[in-house]
Amino acid sequence: MKTLTIFTPSFNRAYCLDQLYNSLIDQTNQDFCWLIIDDGSIDNTEELVQSWINENKINIQYHYQANQGMHGGHNSAYKLIETELNVCIDSDDYMPSNAVELILNQWDNIKDNKNLAGIIGLDADKSGKILGTKLPEGLVESTLYDLHHKHKVKGDKKLVLRTSVVKEFPPYPIYENERLVPLGTLYLQIDQKYKYRCANEVYCIVEYLDDGSSRNILKQYKRSPKGFLYARIIEMKYSKSWPHTFTRAMHYVSSCIFIKRWNILSGNPKKLTTILALPFGIILHIYILFKIRK
Repeated sequence: MKTLTIFTPSFNRAYCLDQLYNSLIDQTNQDFCWLIIDDGSIDNTEELVQSWINENKINIQYHYQANQGMHGGHNSAYKLIETELNVCIDSDDYMPSNAVELILNQWDNIKDNKNLAGIIGLDADKSGKILGTKLPEGLVESTLYDLHHKHKVKGDKKLVLRTSVVKEFPPYPIYENERLVPLGTLYLQIDQKYKYRCANEVYCIVEYLDDGSSRNILKQYKRSPKGFLYARIIEMKYSKSWPHTFTRAMHYVSSCIFIKRWNILSGNPKKLTTILALPFGIILHIYILFKIRK
């Protein structure tokens, strides 16, 4: 069995998947399999992937499902993955040729440490510029939360997860007619029990396309209010600072308005903060509506 699964949720991305495919062919270490979660594509994704399977250049597993959104793709991947490690590389991204080698070298050093959920690495753009900031020099282990809130690290980071750890936690909830639950809800729950090995190594080259969720986040607030409400509850529950809790409460109020949930204190882990944040949450809601209508 391979050591690492690289999984890619994909929806109508046949036009750009070849970039990732070619980067995987070029990996200096081939101890991985590529799991493609086709999330209800209606383009030629299936035919394209089958042609790559027939080429037999790398180990590929293909799974088709009805469209559930990015988090649904992650749910399916975590059910299917059997390797020790996994990492998500999005359909519009790709890996440097030495990424798998770097990951597995790190893994050899930490795999016996059961207190670690995996590895935190870096994302870069096509020019090689690190997205956000590097990890602090000398920081060996950290939770993802502390990395951003205590050590003030900026920007997206690439998580390589121990599969057995991921399977300890519940899957992302699936809400009818919604397609997004923030992926960070799982990582925040993992943070309560585990840390990561910090590695200032680039594992992923990122390109944000116009049809990607990161470019349409305000619209997603309206399209998936239950998913974001779920996220805000978890974020408030585990928040370690009052200012952060307050901003999460503002977003919680906005999500409640979207779904017409007027009892904002029901199931709320930070009731007093939410009451204080109520007028600001209403203003945030109006701002979101204004921005998505422009």
